[in-house]
Amino acid sequence: MWTIFTILAAVLLVITFFEGQNAVWGGILFGGFIGLVIAIIYAIRGSGFYFTTIGKGIVVGVIVGAVAELLGKVGDRMKTRKHH
Repeated sequence: MWTIFTILAAVLLVITFFEGQNAVWGGILFGGFIGLVIAIIYAIRGSGFYFTTIGKGIVVGVIVGAVAELLGKVGDRMKTRKHH
């Protein structure tokens, strides 16, 4: 299942690469940071430090960022439709 999510995240990154700064790229930063914090907490508790936790955080962050970007575009389109 994570393979499918990773492929989806990679496709979303390629699609949004030329759009400049957007929520998808912010999702990478936020997801990576959250994944790093979780990996450190697990390491402190004695379960070991897993880089896959950081990767999963990045993948989830990208997908959440894409949804936020899509909702923003839909909201903008609805605003312009109401005024015309």
